[in-house]
Amino acid sequence: MAVTEHDRVRAAGESEGGGRFRAVVPRVMSVCMAVAAVYSAVIAVVPPIRHLLRPVTAFIEMAVFPVEPNLGYAVFLGILAGALARHKRAAYWVLMTIFVLLVLGNLAVVLSSSLMPDLVEEFALTRQVVASEGNLVLSAVVLGILAAAHDEFFAPTRRASFRKALVTLGSLLAVSFAVGYVLVTIFPDTLKTRDHLPWALERALGGAATLDLYRSGRPPGWVNFVIGLLSAVAVLVAFAVLFRSQRARAELPPESEERIRALVEAYGSRDSLGYFATRRDRAAIFSPSGKAAVSYRVVAGVCLAGGDPIGDVEAWGPAIRAWMDEARRYGWAPAAIGPSEAAAHAYARAGLRVLELGDEAVIEVGSFGLEGREMRGVRQAVNRVKRAGFTLRIRRHADLSQEEMRHIIERATAWRDTETERGFSMALGRLGDPADGSCVLVEARDADGKPAALLSFVPWGDDGLSLDLMRRDRDSDNGLMEFMVAGLVAQAGELGVKEISLNFAMFRSVFEGGARLGAGPVLRLWRCTLVFFSRWWQLESLYRANAKYRPRWVPRFLAFDDTRDLPKVGLASVIAEGFLAVPSLSTLFRRGVRGGGARPTAPAGPRRDG
Repeated sequence: MAVTEHDRVRAAGESEGGGRFRAVVPRVMSVCMAVAAVYSAVIAVVPPIRHLLRPVTAFIEMAVFPVEPNLGYAVFLGILAGALARHKRAAYWVLMTIFVLLVLGNLAVVLSSSLMPDLVEEFALTRQVVASEGNLVLSAVVLGILAAAHDEFFAPTRRASFRKALVTLGSLLAVSFAVGYVLVTIFPDTLKTRDHLPWALERALGGAATLDLYRSGRPPGWVNFVIGLLSAVAVLVAFAVLFRSQRARAELPPESEERIRALVEAYGSRDSLGYFATRRDRAAIFSPSGKAAVSYRVVAGVCLAGGDPIGDVEAWGPAIRAWMDEARRYGWAPAAIGPSEAAAHAYARAGLRVLELGDEAVIEVGSFGLEGREMRGVRQAVNRVKRAGFTLRIRRHADLSQEEMRHIIERATAWRDTETERGFSMALGRLGDPADGSCVLVEARDADGKPAALLSFVPWGDDGLSLDLMRRDRDSDNGLMEFMVAGLVAQAGELGVKEISLNFAMFRSVFEGGARLGAGPVLRLWRCTLVFFSRWWQLESLYRANAKYRPRWVPRFLAFDDTRDLPKVGLASVIAEGFLAVPSLSTLFRRGVRGGGARPTAPAGPRRDG
């Protein structure tokens, strides 16, 4: 999906005064809707504040913008604010509709007051008329600004989203109405029987319409809260359907894969993660010259790139700009997980913010050895496994027969300890593909010749390997991984390998620095926090598993556009790496049909799976 000439002209126009003014309209309108959402939510859930601010609320509704003490309405405004910040075209038309209705409503009040001044004086409506006149001017100005900035709302939504959103909203509001009617029938309090049905309908619609201005009774406050909460959920789901991001096809077409492989072959020695760009559940966008590309996947509204751009460093900048233009065109938040320091500088020059994420462990074959006190733990593990009679076999994937590879895939599937495959930035996502013949397989067998563990490495340039898959039989001896890594290093010369990239250790500097004598209180607290979360995520254990080999630490970074996007980027990264599965009806159905059985073939899981 290339950036159009219209996009380039619009971007160039932003350098002018009018262009800069229009460019801030989505953000300003987003902030205004967010403030209104927070205000509506507060007065909805905190009755004392609602009563205290009643005059303020009345003034805002008459002179500025409608606010309602209703959770459903607050959720609607909050979702609208988020969609406006992402430049969603659908959100723009929703906001335009709101202000058109405000202009028409206020215009009707002003015209009526002009035609019937006696009624205004009789019912003391002068203040309301003046407020309507002010709101008419304000709404007309906002409407004009939105019309002038229509080009800034360029992010499309998925096809048929509007129809699906209406069906979703109608269905869920019907549920809210039904539940409300049942509750108010059982707990009417002072509400008369004839008012049960219209009152439940009003509440289900979020107070957007009043069917009886003279109704005096009301049910308990908690009934109103429950109906408002159900309506809030209905609005949340419906507008999430309407404003959800345009999806990019998570696939690498054969022609793109061929171009990526050519770039990896020519420039792959720069980045140990380069070969993972051939994952077929990623897309790729190339620089105008075709000499570089960014490999990415869209997850949870985040355009998530993995590792460094592939190709000539001189073409990284144009490739990154093309990728960012693509993300902004569709309202995605651009982010890159795991770039090296050189690539992090390139992303920073393109306007992204950068944080250090952790370190990659790289073994230098020429300087690695089992001697010395620091390597005592590894040396003892290796010797123990050797005495138990384990043997090692190291081959390129191309040297395995189809039958051997089939058995390897079956073993990898059986030894996987998670239901879903993991990995995105540092895993290939497949095993046994004929196109990956240059990958290296390390097999460990026990004294009886039974398979016990395996490692698979992808090529890193001409003289390096990068760990892709790590699996072992859970009943096998401890120390197998140390035995296999040490054995691979010992035979690395025969493979022409000088460097071996192992696992990635997040927050490695925190674990290392926080344990040192004299570490500051902030660093120690940060380390204690990470140790606590290591109970659920392999943070400290991954660091220790890497550190025992005394590797060279290579820093890896996280690049992102806006600090406010960090929670979303973190969620997208967790989903992409396979640590959080997003449920869907199709996956639940397949799980029910298959009974959770393993697939016949297993793409390579993450390095961290074993």
